[in-house]
Amino acid sequence: MPTLQFKGKQFVQNHHLVVPYHELIPRKNKSLTDKVSLHDNLIIHGDNLLALKALLPTYAGKVKCIYIDPPYNTGNEKWVYNDNVNSPMMQEWLGKVVDREDLTRHDKWLCMMMPRLKLLRELLREDGVIFVSIDDHELHSLRNLMDEIFGETNFIATIVWQKKQSPQSDATYLSDMHDYLVVYARKAKETKYDLEGWQRQLLERSEIQQERYKNPDNDPRGPWASIDYTCNKTAQERPNLYYPITNPHTGKEVWPSKQRVWRFERTTHEKNAKENRIWWGADGDNFPRLKRFLSEVQRGVVPSTWWDRETAGDNQEARRELRLVFPEPELDFTTPKPTRLIKRILQISTVRDAGDIVLDSFAGSGTTAHSVLALNNEDGGNRKFILVELENYAEKLTVERLRRVIQGIEKAKDEVLKNGLDGTFSYFELGKPIELQSILSGKNLPTYKELARYIFYTATGEEFDESAVDELRHFIGSSKEYDVYLLYKPDIEYLKNTALTLDRAKSLGAYTRKKRLVFAPTKYLDQEHLDQLRIEFAQLPFEIYKMAE
Repeated sequence: MPTLQFKGKQFVQNHHLVVPYHELIPRKNKSLTDKVSLHDNLIIHGDNLLALKALLPTYAGKVKCIYIDPPYNTGNEKWVYNDNVNSPMMQEWLGKVVDREDLTRHDKWLCMMMPRLKLLRELLREDGVIFVSIDDHELHSLRNLMDEIFGETNFIATIVWQKKQSPQSDATYLSDMHDYLVVYARKAKETKYDLEGWQRQLLERSEIQQERYKNPDNDPRGPWASIDYTCNKTAQERPNLYYPITNPHTGKEVWPSKQRVWRFERTTHEKNAKENRIWWGADGDNFPRLKRFLSEVQRGVVPSTWWDRETAGDNQEARRELRLVFPEPELDFTTPKPTRLIKRILQISTVRDAGDIVLDSFAGSGTTAHSVLALNNEDGGNRKFILVELENYAEKLTVERLRRVIQGIEKAKDEVLKNGLDGTFSYFELGKPIELQSILSGKNLPTYKELARYIFYTATGEEFDESAVDELRHFIGSSKEYDVYLLYKPDIEYLKNTALTLDRAKSLGAYTRKKRLVFAPTKYLDQEHLDQLRIEFAQLPFEIYKMAE
């Protein structure tokens, strides 16, 4: 497979591994829920690279569908490269606007995308899928980058979406009318019969599709449509398909054209005739056609070109939708996506009532969350969303949009918007990095639960359940292999004077069939006692990394 090379790649290809975990600080006053929780619909304000890393302890391998709309790198967005990569060259890039005159803008874009895509892949379920909006500026680079990160065998499609209905009259060359959606599975099926891997959901048939199916002969198998009984092969090419068949109504012998022979061999034709699958017309004397029953046709085949506004909306519709929510002229967002586009993505990638999680780490105006809530309202689903937004408008635009569409907009003409959509969300901000070396100095000590979250995920690779924490007995959760305990307080004197002693070990309670993994600043027990008590000891902070290997 060809490998994509770009300036700075050697510094960022493993950068996601050294990004520190950060605390996620709940903000009750900015949330719309009775109880703020990491298992609610989430809105996270902060850098998306740091936020994605912070989500790993709770959501690694849990997300069913990812949709992102990153900067297209046209030179007009004026985005800034801000990843603090440990390299003098990369440090020179920090804080500088990437514009059209920047000769390294394609390199910077790839350096920005690579670690984020790697973390997004870690968050995806084995049967998950990612959709990335992009245009011609970076389409070729994005495909190569995703081939490298997700594997070229997991490429699903490049969907072409018509974002404008009217051509630009002032276009220099050709009018820019479409964008792309690049689609990769975490694990694609090798054949359509495979049980593992991403499974596209079937869509309901449209009324237009169903109108083609009638039942003029009252066939007990239901509505059907007739299709051509011949194929585009000649008698010379397929002599076995050139033969006479008998019309059962008239007794006449019917031959196909030598330029267009029958679609089936004799044995298959005889089976079709026996099963009453051949239609000779209302009077029984027409050229034969094959019955195809509606029940046999796959529902909602999805093409890779989305030209129909009714299917996936367009940019004009997206701006109208946002204006319905925000009539205030100062609350404007230049590049929203239509909810119809995101709902189509959700319809083919999520299961209505399975609690599937949808993640958007370039949340913008919040269209993805709006679409999740709207589709749940339409079909009774229980999908959940996670949004990440860095910009200052996160609170006044992204959050406020969701607050309004959930609570209802009194003056809206649309009844659904007027009545509001069901839903809640919890708002979090990125806090301090959880750097375990700080335990040695006592600076910036994380809270008990934040350290517990980090330790549990890093040591076990499994999801952390905050409700299982019992701080009084130092218990932070159970994995497949361990019951995990943490002796810790964000207090340097406690850390200096706390050790796993025999009394503390016995106070952990009766052990189950699982081993007990205990994290503490130090221990005053020999290995013989640890073995008797079925305890594996891990010293803070260094042993966490050892356990994760």
